[in-house]
Amino acid sequence: MAVAPSFSHGAHGRLTAHDRGRFAGDSLFDRIARAVCEAGCLPRKELYEAWEMARRVRRHVRGGRVVDLGGGHGLLAQVMLLLDDSSPSAVVVDVALPPSHLRLHEVLIAQWPRLAGRVAFEPRRYEDVVLAAADIVVSCHACGSLTDVVLDRAVAAGAAVAVLPCCHDHARGDTGELAGWMVADLAIDATRAARLRAGGYRIWTKTIPADVTPRNRLLMGVPAAWETTSPPRPA
Repeated sequence: MAVAPSFSHGAHGRLTAHDRGRFAGDSLFDRIARAVCEAGCLPRKELYEAWEMARRVRRHVRGGRVVDLGGGHGLLAQVMLLLDDSSPSAVVVDVALPPSHLRLHEVLIAQWPRLAGRVAFEPRRYEDVVLAAADIVVSCHACGSLTDVVLDRAVAAGAAVAVLPCCHDHARGDTGELAGWMVADLAIDATRAARLRAGGYRIWTKTIPADVTPRNRLLMGVPAAWETTSPPRPA
């Protein structure tokens, strides 16, 4: 008897309408997945990365404007809004937004009309984004030094932050002189966590499932002044 191929959560192939039957339940995840399938433009792994990251972040950090740096199609930011409707809005920033990001956004709005008018897409440099203390800054698979840019920008604004680093630069990344004890990728991320904590942040270090991505270390932090259940609001 032939064995059906496994449905890998970490595959790069696009989800399409042919995959809708794989997500037949009534859970929020299944409903989001069916919308992604209808849009037909998102790699499978990006669905699972966004979901696994967003739900872990929302366990610790509520409210705030969501600012997704390197956000691509913007799924992470929109899932963050769906998981916590107390966030007023989201902005998705990338130096080059994929042309199909509006297709995904339109499909999500059709399913959740409350997203309409609450998500902005901005093609611009990350350094040019104006952040505030009431923001939660997120970046899923912030490649190389982008993770450090996200952390530095968030700390400078006193904003909450969550990153899922990848593509570590062993030549230029700060290992905190820990590479003698641990592999370079882990040393770089451990140093990032220590730097965030030294900056007055309460931190959480988590992982998302390794079958979604082997680069699965999630670093989250909120400044001491940020109440996790009631973040500061803009004046």
